[in-house]
Amino acid sequence: MGLFDFVKSAGKKLGFGDDEAPSADDLKAEIDSHDIGSEDVTVEVDGDKAIIKGNVTDQTALEKIIIAAGNVTGISKVETEVTTPGEKDPVFHTVASGDSLWKIAAKHYDDGSKYTEIFEANKPMLSDPDKIYPGQVLRIPKI
Repeated sequence: MGLFDFVKSAGKKLGFGDDEAPSADDLKAEIDSHDIGSEDVTVEVDGDKAIIKGNVTDQTALEKIIIAAGNVTGISKVETEVTTPGEKDPVFHTVASGDSLWKIAAKHYDDGSKYTEIFEANKPMLSDPDKIYPGQVLRIPKI
């Protein structure tokens, strides 16, 4: 189980209000739209916190579900109650103004040319390595 922080006002808008949390059904649909192994999880929304419960097949699916939920406007925390084989503490990076995937890779791997690892680890939520924004949270895979 874990609790992960996100920027409430950054991310994809699913509703009409400013910084309003989406409904649990809308958030589950958004997570499922990425086809990342979320079939056996349920989603609850309590204020600005998403609560993810269930089972996933691996660590990668868990991390992608966390960032898919957290990178939605109105969500500031993601709590997980998910069973996954060999669970480890995930590593995330919140994008700051001026960040690029190259800079992020240099920070986490001491090698900016490894930015493709971060890009691939965040697909399908990222469609282009140049389209990241401040407040967005990215998963940093172990390499």
